[in-house]
Amino acid sequence: MFNRMKEDIEVVFEQDPAARSTLEVVMTYSGLHAIWAHRIAHAFFKRKLYFLARVISQASRFFTGIEIHPGAKIGRKFFIDHGMGVVIGETCEIGDNVTIYQGVTLGGTGKEKGKRHPTIKDNVLIATGAKILGSITVGENSKIGGGSVVLKEVPPNSTVVGIPGRVVIQDGVRVPQAKDLNHCDLPDPVADRLREMESEVNQLRQELQELKNEGIKVNDHSNI
Repeated sequence: MFNRMKEDIEVVFEQDPAARSTLEVVMTYSGLHAIWAHRIAHAFFKRKLYFLARVISQASRFFTGIEIHPGAKIGRKFFIDHGMGVVIGETCEIGDNVTIYQGVTLGGTGKEKGKRHPTIKDNVLIATGAKILGSITVGENSKIGGGSVVLKEVPPNSTVVGIPGRVVIQDGVRVPQAKDLNHCDLPDPVADRLREMESEVNQLRQELQELKNEGIKVNDHSNI
């Protein structure tokens, strides 16, 4: 247990350049507190002490702002950075060396039974505000862009952005017609569609004006 706790602290120093001392990390990092509380809650959950497990997880949620269901399975070197608003569902499975940021949801899509939450493989990074919903798998070494909504399987070694999420890079190669993962320039399908509609409206106005001009010319000739 103490070796795992030491490993958790080391991961914070590896991932967060703002970490200054072990005391600061242990006392002030809510993501670390949430992970430790989850380990205790998960141990009770596996022993079918469900009520006690939920009490621990809800107490952790109250103090950290991070909600991890005690049934979720989480691997080693899991790091939650600025974790406020993180939600991890009951049937989630998270591999080793996974990093997630604030506002991330690993949730379900309805009232289905059985496996209804995502499986996150090793070495995955999930950026701020991303939502991964349903019983889908995010492959190894993948990255999910900030604000993305992922509803379909993600192959290994992929980068996903947008709403709904789509693969823009796979195995180091850009997918055709895809943009680079740039957190300040993520795709905006709504804005893109509005621009297309604006262009169509302007084209219709131009055609209507041309028809009016032709009608004026015809009337002028008929008067003559």
